[in-house]
Amino acid sequence: MDLNIFNVLDELEDMIDNSKRVLGKVLINEEALLEYVDKIRTLLPEEIHQAKWLSKERERLIQEAHQESERIISDTREEIKRLSDESEVVRQAKENAEEIIVQSKRLAQEIKSGAADYADDILNRLENNLSQSLTVIGQARDELNQMK
Repeated sequence: MDLNIFNVLDELEDMIDNSKRVLGKVLINEEALLEYVDKIRTLLPEEIHQAKWLSKERERLIQEAHQESERIISDTREEIKRLSDESEVVRQAKENAEEIIVQSKRLAQEIKSGAADYADDILNRLENNLSQSLTVIGQARDELNQMK
């Protein structure tokens, strides 16, 4: 059985929905509730590990984009130097090289921005999921404490 935090939370929600109600309160088997809390605790470290991995992956993508942009700029400069020995071709080469540099910088920025946006989106979704999980856990604990 593939357990992930969302499956466990869905099961917990089903248990709450299907539990007996007395005077507006839900009666839940304490042992079953604690079992769900333990499952969630077990699964949370994996979610946190995934968030750390995504952060490292984001940094790696940004670093790769930076290295690629540096390589492109270096290649362009070498091309400019090689072409600078020719007369009329030199003028045209400089124009082309400058355009390539501009395009390379723009491309590098787009790659960096895309990698950062992708990583931020993943981390944002993970943060929302964890926040929802913590809210459900807090509500379950509050209900449990009210039953004492």
